[in-house]
Amino acid sequence: MNIHVLGTAAFEGIPALFCGCETCKQAIESGGRNIRTRTSIMIDGELKIDFPPDTYLHMLRDGLDLDKVKDLLFTHSHSDHLYAEDLVARLNGYAQSGDEPIHVYGHDNVLAKCMQVLALEGGPKNKFEFHRVQPFERCQMQTASILPLPAGHAALETCLVYVIEKNGKTIFHGHDSGWFPDSTWEKLKEQKLDFVILECTTGRSPNRYGHMNVDAVLETRQWMEENGVLNPGAQMIVTHFSHNAHLLHEDLVAIFEPHGIQVAYDGMIVEL
Repeated sequence: MNIHVLGTAAFEGIPALFCGCETCKQAIESGGRNIRTRTSIMIDGELKIDFPPDTYLHMLRDGLDLDKVKDLLFTHSHSDHLYAEDLVARLNGYAQSGDEPIHVYGHDNVLAKCMQVLALEGGPKNKFEFHRVQPFERCQMQTASILPLPAGHAALETCLVYVIEKNGKTIFHGHDSGWFPDSTWEKLKEQKLDFVILECTTGRSPNRYGHMNVDAVLETRQWMEENGVLNPGAQMIVTHFSHNAHLLHEDLVAIFEPHGIQVAYDGMIVEL
């Protein structure tokens, strides 16, 4: 299985729009893995998780064929994870795309936002097919089986993390979320994971609500080990970084790699 990390930043990106902080200046000067676009993951070139405003850049930079995407899975409707306006580009009159619809999976706010934007162009015209997912209800997509679980992210929206089963491997996609709700921890006890994706938006800040900090990531790793959730040889990466955490890539590596956690960077590819 091929896991392609397309973007690794929080909403603002790194360097951030309009920002002159020292972290953004250092990111510009050093370049490379310190340049981070908004977060998204592609699995086997056919399952895309989230659709940020940097998707066009990801396509150009990484040579993606977006028309080969079969399933588009959303965590929530915030604009750095759902830039619905760019979905219009697949409609007739804009792209000469394939005839098969891309299947879109998400909760109410996600689907409503997508359909509202596409309706302004006359509707999806068989280019997209929508599926509402519910927490704790397993769903069979075209490319994988998913188990949506509640995230600890936004008070006024049902945000989701996912257990994804594909080709005999099990992935946990664990952001955007702070410390998980108790019901999610309980369900995770039943899982055997081969690959774990966590977030560390708030860095060394004490805040772990809405987004995770360093300590929450390390405690999650420890909890998974103690509860037998990780299969032998399971890999873990951390992503979704904010410039406001003031941690460059090398700082993050120094924090996480001693604990067996890889620091994701834009364009990273993991073979599972």
